[in-house]
Amino acid sequence: MISKNTENLIVKYINKAANAEELDQLRDWVKKPNNYKIFKEFVRTHYSILYTLENQDKLDAKEVLLQRISKDKSVIKQKRIRSFMKYAAAAIFVLGLSYYYQQGYLSNIPTQNISEDTVPVIIEPGTNKAVLTLEDGSNITLGKGKNYQSENVNSNGEKLAYSSEADTKKSIVYNYLTIPRGGQFYLKLSDDTEVWLNSATQLKYPVNFITGETREVELVYGEAYFVVSPSSNHNGSKFNLICNAQEVEVIGTEFNVKAYKEEKNIYTTLVEGKIDLNVNDKKKRLRPNEQLNLNLDTNTLTVKKVDVYNEISWKEGVFSFEGKPLKDIVTILSRWYDVEFIFENKAAQERRFNGSLRKDVNINEVLNIVENFGIIKEYEIKNKIVLLK
Repeated sequence: MISKNTENLIVKYINKAANAEELDQLRDWVKKPNNYKIFKEFVRTHYSILYTLENQDKLDAKEVLLQRISKDKSVIKQKRIRSFMKYAAAAIFVLGLSYYYQQGYLSNIPTQNISEDTVPVIIEPGTNKAVLTLEDGSNITLGKGKNYQSENVNSNGEKLAYSSEADTKKSIVYNYLTIPRGGQFYLKLSDDTEVWLNSATQLKYPVNFITGETREVELVYGEAYFVVSPSSNHNGSKFNLICNAQEVEVIGTEFNVKAYKEEKNIYTTLVEGKIDLNVNDKKKRLRPNEQLNLNLDTNTLTVKKVDVYNEISWKEGVFSFEGKPLKDIVTILSRWYDVEFIFENKAAQERRFNGSLRKDVNINEVLNIVENFGIIKEYEIKNKIVLLK
């Protein structure tokens, strides 16, 4: 068990509110047998930001924590201002995720002195927002605080839902839902199929489906997660998803499709059920935990087993990075935070990470993690351009 006083010490430490005396108390407490394990469990339970860097040498996480506490105490004495992630990053060390480093990284971790007069540029995370395009071409902006309602559809600003009554119509009309960079949105189709749409995504879909006919939607570009209402609920009507050169025939399922305009691959990941993918007269059946990669340049198909969580965690509010190079990570971050990245330090592009980050933190907290561990020397934000040095 952990006392209330110790719990307060840990929370103050993570939130950069601990003074020098409190840091001494925390350091002495962590040194005692079993207390380090209690510290780990507390942080893991209450803070979902996780981080690791893959490289060569393994450090003892407890020793790293003690070194960091001592260093933070020294910083307090020198009246330096540290950002939140200087503290969070230290706690992350002890989550049981290994920290590997290239030679000289730890000893050369930069400490950043920030003037009290300096006002940093803060870029907040994305929000629930979208643009609904109606059959007549008119656009409706959806987002927090913006309610919308018409004959068979309504939105509370965070999700859009179509009424099943629309399916009694005998002709089909289409709507588009476009998610900008820095956005995400939830959609419920008239057949009760649920769709989570990621940043920089567009979906074309019928306002209504016709009973007995194939239910068909199109992922124009971007990423979407589908929980499809089964055919048994719709007189046997199949559900098909069109996406570029491939067609996904659903056999009752949950799946994710990632098909961004600027990328040469379409990734289809099956979570539950079965799906058949038809590409250029080729058919592949996926089973749970399998991912099909369609290379649009070569028209080749490859299927492999994947950790599904890493592919779909975005819809749960988490970025999960497993062995991804920094260049791929910033592509994902650029869509969510609506920024552009420029690498001044080219070598940093290939350094790989394992770990997870909450999507509801500002980009500065994410970048401070990268900086604290020496992956980049520093970063600079001007307007919506992030320069990695």
